[in-house]
Amino acid sequence: MNAWNPALYRSWFVVASSQQLKSKPLAVTLFDRPLVLARLQSGELLALDDCCPHRHAPLSAGRVTAAGLQCGYHGWTFGADGHCTAIPGLAPPACKPLVRVGSVGVMEHDGLIWVKPDAMNSAGSQDLPEFLRRLPQGSRRFTWSTTWKAHAVDALENFLDPLHTHFVHPGLVRGASNRQIVSASVTRSAGVLQVDYRGQPQQSGWLYRLFESPRNLERAHFAAAAAGTAQLEYRYQDGSALYFTLHFSPVSEALTQVHGTLHVENRWAPQWAVRMIAWPFLRHVAHQDQAIVEAQAANKARFLRETGVSTELDLVKPSLDEVWSLQSRPLTEQSQRVDIML
Repeated sequence: MNAWNPALYRSWFVVASSQQLKSKPLAVTLFDRPLVLARLQSGELLALDDCCPHRHAPLSAGRVTAAGLQCGYHGWTFGADGHCTAIPGLAPPACKPLVRVGSVGVMEHDGLIWVKPDAMNSAGSQDLPEFLRRLPQGSRRFTWSTTWKAHAVDALENFLDPLHTHFVHPGLVRGASNRQIVSASVTRSAGVLQVDYRGQPQQSGWLYRLFESPRNLERAHFAAAAAGTAQLEYRYQDGSALYFTLHFSPVSEALTQVHGTLHVENRWAPQWAVRMIAWPFLRHVAHQDQAIVEAQAANKARFLRETGVSTELDLVKPSLDEVWSLQSRPLTEQSQRVDIML
């Protein structure tokens, strides 16, 4: 039984960084579907089912040739559209059989490889949410990836939820004894969720004290067009901005590939400084999030729980459920304002 909402197949998901895809094919999995990525000699990207239709050997064990992706078993070769382009051993009068491997939409954007499972509706980066397309050119400071033993929706909610930071990241992000009233404005329209937090120009944690300055705004982004992606945007009074973007791509219901980027705008932050000084702190925060989300997943499985109790403080979960659940529907237009203690 397919546990995934079919509407998700019309969304773009990150499956690898551009640096991972070199001269050899790369095996990835999305929604329980094994895929192979390859960069052809022409520079075109290829994303196919990782199974040769001849004798079902993995295409990821093959190699890239001038004719396409060649299977390592008998040399059957396939182009970017999945059609067979060559079968070594056929005598000249013989015709190649009309064989095709299943393909998905694939593109490269911001140093990442994206796929859309529904190849019939593939397009390009113009279909990505605006909050991804507007990231300043040359502002990316680093890209990293890992794997969490958890469902993608729980990982998404964790990233977008500020109320866990007092307890999961005490002292690093926020402290429970320094809460302030913050105005949270939630706007949903045309498949897009945006949450603006105002009223907390400074945070009590070490990350703020070491690397930030007074803020104008903290903003959370999510959109159905890239349903595994979320972004936290921090805008500062001096005109600078930081953009933390995480991409959660489900390998299966219990395993999620995580890719993250940090973009910096109008602020001194060379790549070497971010990696040497800021990244150790950020990595520790990421490990703390991974630990609590994996513990949550294990306990949900132990108690056979799915949904939990929610309050008006759970600002993003309803939108995530509308996009990800099997009973999903387009995000309804809605605006609300809630005062919360951050």
